[in-house]
Amino acid sequence: MDLHRRPHDGDAAVPLRRHKSPPSSPKASDALPLPLYLTNAVFFTLFFSVAYFLLHRWRDKIRSSTPLHVVTFSELAAILSLIASFIYLLGFFGIDFVQSFISRSSNDAVWEDHINHAVCQQIPVLPPPEPLISSISTEEDEEIVKSVVEGKTPSYSLESRLGDCRRAAAIRREALQRVTGRSLQSLPLEGFDYESILGQCCEMPVGYVQIPVGVAGPLLLDGFEYTVPMATTEGCLVASTNRGCKAIYASGGASSVILKDGMSRAPVVRFSTAKRAAQLKFFLEDPLNFDTLAVVFNRSSRFATLQRIQCTMAGKNLYMRFTCSTGDAMGMNMVSKGVQNVLDFLQNDFPDMDIIGISGNFCSDKKPAAVNWIEGRGKSVVCEAIIKEEVVEKVLKTNVAALVELNVLKNLVGSAVAGALGGYNAHASNIVSAIFIATGQDPAQNVESSHCITMMEAINDGRDLHISVTMPSIEVGTVGGGTQLASQSACLNLLGVKGSSKDSPGSNSRLLATIVAGSVLAGELSLMSAIAAGQLVKSHMKYNRSSKNVCQM
Repeated sequence: MDLHRRPHDGDAAVPLRRHKSPPSSPKASDALPLPLYLTNAVFFTLFFSVAYFLLHRWRDKIRSSTPLHVVTFSELAAILSLIASFIYLLGFFGIDFVQSFISRSSNDAVWEDHINHAVCQQIPVLPPPEPLISSISTEEDEEIVKSVVEGKTPSYSLESRLGDCRRAAAIRREALQRVTGRSLQSLPLEGFDYESILGQCCEMPVGYVQIPVGVAGPLLLDGFEYTVPMATTEGCLVASTNRGCKAIYASGGASSVILKDGMSRAPVVRFSTAKRAAQLKFFLEDPLNFDTLAVVFNRSSRFATLQRIQCTMAGKNLYMRFTCSTGDAMGMNMVSKGVQNVLDFLQNDFPDMDIIGISGNFCSDKKPAAVNWIEGRGKSVVCEAIIKEEVVEKVLKTNVAALVELNVLKNLVGSAVAGALGGYNAHASNIVSAIFIATGQDPAQNVESSHCITMMEAINDGRDLHISVTMPSIEVGTVGGGTQLASQSACLNLLGVKGSSKDSPGSNSRLLATIVAGSVLAGELSLMSAIAAGQLVKSHMKYNRSSKNVCQM
């Protein structure tokens, strides 16, 4: 959207005013004809000279017992000169200090009145704005900024007009500061490749957000070790996952199985009657028609392979859920193009079909839905490990019986009481989100990708713990989207899954899905142990609390 000024409606909002710097304060010597350094020298000399003269005369009077209040003409002139020089020096060195003190007190009073007014009017109180610091260095850029602020140049068109993505971001940022009156000084601008996100990752950039990346591991999974990158601002998360990895490693590692691999898209179409909608449903579900539909669908990409079509009706509306393999890509765009091909093909035999939308939420993307929990979406993974009794006691500081009981009452019964959908776990979304952000996945797909049921069972006569996580809809890719950015690409490279696999297309994305599940397994194991041992609050108070004095900050 364009940057433009919005009018303020009375007391509906606190107006933002651009503060101008006050004119420089007059100096005490501005009214004198002499240069400043000569004026200072004269009054300094006069002050110390008459002070010495008066002290010398008063000493003589004290010695001769002469009253101090009896003064001569020279002493009177000296006293007047002392007072005059003192007033000058006090004015020269004290005006700035006094004026700054008065100005600060005045500003504080104005801000207090602003807060009192906002409280009385029930208006949200915003913090005082930081000073605006311009990053514009040329007159040409200054003119462009003014054009954007005035609405003559659309902000979204800067990249195409200038041909320089970094320059466009700087100009847009400056225009935003001037329109809002709020500083973006603390938002980094330099050090990012804005060319890499043009037209595919982010529009109208004004900077980038820094998120620390920690590593947990090694995670011993299916006989291989992985160091897992996690981007997060939550204390204890990486440390807790790392402890779970340690327990899994000490017990011989974890193993995983991929049950399904297919991305889905479900358009919705409408007919004049339910009978006509049912005819299309029967046509799509007829095995004799599947090969023809697959050929049409697979034209969208050399990696796209249609797997199945599920249909459901709501009156005269038909929802068709297409599922296909997508290679190493997460595959949303790929499956959408294939669906569009099929819809265009079906329009020939069903000209009365009204296409309402390419997505009818039967997919279901970025929303908790039972269809993903039951049918799966993306990669469906099961990961398991057997944790030895001595590891549970020494590394996790608890016991097998306590873990099993807690898992039943918390993850299973507690989630059922809460009416959870796919949330039969302790904190799977924590690990999923951290890995997604680090490796350039779509963070919004954490919603369905975090569907997980954690199971724990005592085995070997109750000595050891069998733990597993079942995650039916992990939606990841190693090509496309944010995976190509430098930082995210480095994290994928750390895991050995960067880019597309030439030998076996899709193997890198499937491996990434198993690593996500293995990391969730480690995170579940560690957090559940901390809760069972009563260490959760203590650890978070130690590692997830800032030691800085916020009042001083």
